[in-house]
Amino acid sequence: MELKDIVSVNGKPGLYEIKAQSKGGIIVESLLDGKKFPVTVTHNISALNEIAIYTYEEEVPLRIILKSIGEKEAGKEAISHKESGKVLTSYFREVLPNFDEERVYTSNIKKVLQWYNLLASKNFDFAAIKEEEEEIEEV
Repeated sequence: MELKDIVSVNGKPGLYEIKAQSKGGIIVESLLDGKKFPVTVTHNISALNEIAIYTYEEEVPLRIILKSIGEKEAGKEAISHKESGKVLTSYFREVLPNFDEERVYTSNIKKVLQWYNLLASKNFDFAAIKEEEEEIEEV
């Protein structure tokens, strides 16, 4: 399982792994319950690889934040996303000290931690996440 194959489907809980391409879209499998279903153009999906978090200087890709949490927690699950807003903000500040507190809401932090914990429960290898996007060379 690679981060580029993990997506969030708007309106559906959890994360999904892209399994196959179909005529009308893609087939995904839920990381929560293992059920597969087709995702068509009517669904809004977000690839975890494409999501970024605001800081005061720039946007930091989610993959960097997940890798940082993975290093901090040694690949084990982090604190629950159900903690209080103060606890979540304090924890997130340890991972990403300069996040923009006016544009990154507690709900965003909850979602990041919920996604991280779901991936950690599936033994995702956070150390394998690359810091930089790999450039595709055209020949």
